[in-house]
Amino acid sequence: MVRVLGILGSPRLAGNTDKLLDRALAGAKDAGAEVEKISLCDLDISGCIECNDCYETGSCTIGDEMDIVYAALERADRVILASPMFFMGVTAQAKAVIDRCQCYWALKYILKERFPRLENAPARYGSFIGVGGTSGEKLFEGTMLTLKYFFDAIDAKPAEEFYVLVRGVDDKDDVLKRDEALHAAYESGKSLAQLK
Repeated sequence: MVRVLGILGSPRLAGNTDKLLDRALAGAKDAGAEVEKISLCDLDISGCIECNDCYETGSCTIGDEMDIVYAALERADRVILASPMFFMGVTAQAKAVIDRCQCYWALKYILKERFPRLENAPARYGSFIGVGGTSGEKLFEGTMLTLKYFFDAIDAKPAEEFYVLVRGVDDKDDVLKRDEALHAAYESGKSLAQLK
């Protein structure tokens, strides 16, 4: 069974990003996947301190609740990162997690080892749900490059065709008035789970 991990980067629970992620996970579950969700605002995760210990070990030596995220990433076959846009990028909570995946980058590019997954695990894909209050054309532009390298570090192929990018949504329940966004999130999760 394919395992789909949803990572909520929003500091606002039950907000627009959270609702869209829940729809994506519902789609994945309806496609037969096992789903898991982590809300980063519930965890105590510090930023990367650039100690470079991971260059020697391939793992992070900071002892905090990022260990929960590492364990979830290592058992997931699909990863959906969901974040509202703060200053044209992902939230501090989401960026801390991305930065702390430096250990996986070191494992891959310094130590030349494979991402810690089972030998015959399914192909691994990453997707993104982004929500912004503005309707600016370049709203998600900076985030796309960050995602490319994040997914590379965690050994996931970016499934950009299933990214859900929603503009002009700001107040807490605005997305509930956007049937097309809710539908897109559901179909995104369903399609992601069905990828071979």
